[in-house]
Amino acid sequence: MKPKILVTREIFDDVLDDLALHFAVSANQADTPMDPPTLARNLADKAGVMTTLVDRVDAALLSACPRLKAVCNIAVGYNNIDLEACSRAGVMVTNTPGVLDDSTADFTWALILATARRVVESDAHLRSGGWKGWYLKQFLGNDVHHATLGILGFGRIGRKVARRASGFDMTVLYNSTRRADSAVERACNASFVSREELLTRSDILTLHLPYSPSTHHVIGGPELVGMKAGAILINAARGGVVDDAALVEALKSGRLAGAGLDVFENEPALNPALIALQNVVLTPHIASSSAATRHAMAMLAAQNLVAALTTGKPPNLLNP
Repeated sequence: MKPKILVTREIFDDVLDDLALHFAVSANQADTPMDPPTLARNLADKAGVMTTLVDRVDAALLSACPRLKAVCNIAVGYNNIDLEACSRAGVMVTNTPGVLDDSTADFTWALILATARRVVESDAHLRSGGWKGWYLKQFLGNDVHHATLGILGFGRIGRKVARRASGFDMTVLYNSTRRADSAVERACNASFVSREELLTRSDILTLHLPYSPSTHHVIGGPELVGMKAGAILINAARGGVVDDAALVEALKSGRLAGAGLDVFENEPALNPALIALQNVVLTPHIASSSAATRHAMAMLAAQNLVAALTTGKPPNLLNP
């Protein structure tokens, strides 16, 4: 008898076909979000599950699912999963690193350019019938070329963002928990600086950090005050690394010229004050959402699950 698994949200048909070769699959192709009791009920007799960032896996869920052996997240982040609780319960946890790095770096640049050059704001102005003709000071934005780009978090995605900056002849600064080796710095044309210097010198500050208790509100009120006046903040990393309420005040006051945000605290219930601001670009957590990348993420999660429940050695194990 094939092991039973659950796929919590809609995925690609060919990925389901591959899973069906190995498992008895229960798939939520209707894409109806499951609240915690519904998830627990559907997962009670399953050996494995493919989850997304909206599925909370914690000690309470695990206690209701004694047969569970593997949780395979279709994401590089895993702050929806209590890793320690899974380890105590003997449940393997995997993620999907690497396959989304380029798409996320591309999208970071989409946010940078759209925010700096006021693309969304001017698009709305034109569509509403407000455009009456060209004039000199119309929608003045910030230049990206020759500006200073600051990168907070210099992992795989942060480095790819830095490489893309070379086409704009930018000065690239970064800060991270670990300094990259000199070869990486040369390849990315990036210089390591202190957190304080990163804030004060960056014309555009982009965040590429995982969310954890140690990174909660890493950009809060004091940091926003410490940023260069007229700078732009970009967050395509995780909600919670920025204090959204403090960011609203910095944008309202004109301390910051703008912000481009793909992630939010308590998403999808983002701070309503952000919606009223014209100097912020808002997108619904889609930085990795190209067809090829999202398919690769789902396929990698499936491969992790097959390996976890057959060999016990999935390639992207987070809690060995």
